[in-house]
Amino acid sequence: MIVKNNPMSFNDDHLEFLENESIYILREVAATSSKPVLLFSGGKDSVVMLRLAEKAFRPMNFPFPLLHIDTGHNFNEVINFRDKKVKKLNEKLIVRKVEDSIKKGSVKVKNEFSSRNAAQSVTLLETIEEFKFDALIGGARRDEEKARAKERIFSFRDEFGQWNPKSQRPELWELYNTHIDNGEHMRVFPISNWTELDIWQYINNEKLELPSIYYAHHRKVFSRNNLLVPVTKFTKPRPEEKIEDHLVRFRTVGDITCTCPVLSNATNPNDILLETAASELSE
Repeated sequence: MIVKNNPMSFNDDHLEFLENESIYILREVAATSSKPVLLFSGGKDSVVMLRLAEKAFRPMNFPFPLLHIDTGHNFNEVINFRDKKVKKLNEKLIVRKVEDSIKKGSVKVKNEFSSRNAAQSVTLLETIEEFKFDALIGGARRDEEKARAKERIFSFRDEFGQWNPKSQRPELWELYNTHIDNGEHMRVFPISNWTELDIWQYINNEKLELPSIYYAHHRKVFSRNNLLVPVTKFTKPRPEEKIEDHLVRFRTVGDITCTCPVLSNATNPNDILLETAASELSE
């Protein structure tokens, strides 16, 4: 059940429906897949996924391991949080690194400063082949970008890991066709119907802990293309770009090379709910 703990004026009655739908999907994956895995990066969406998995399967352990594809371009705060969270839950975490794919030649990158967002898909397919996973449970949401809006909740992938819109199955009346042949797999998105605002309302209601960089903190940044870029070993200012100290937070915590913070004074989920409701840009 949803815990009502939201002093804001936002209506969160729909969260119970979303939670029940997500729990049903998680249990459906566990019942119909022979070797599922849950993707966990330490980000806010995957933290919500863990809470939903707890509600679906506790007091037993999860019927699947956790998996993180490490790009090597992660914020330390997120990796430290990931490891602490997994230890607290006493669940199994599998980590596979894009760097290892680069070393064996299956991934090519321009240089160490290039984004590895696209490269991690290769490492993911290698991991699927290594462990023979047939269902990957992810925290993608339809509101994040147009490409994800086309995804079904149970998104079929062929033997090459490719998505073809003509191969997707109808999802009427919460009936899911999960049949696959050898080499094929499903990508499953239990929070597909959630929005960023829903996620933050749920985090607030459930009092979920997150990596500290989701909340306002001082950080050295510089401006580029109307965005604030954090100063890191992978993102360095050009001679003409001035380093400044600002109070910022991250709305998402992906690859450092393409993850920018926003100016913010929000130090708790209530503050972020107000900012999210007023924002005209997706994360």
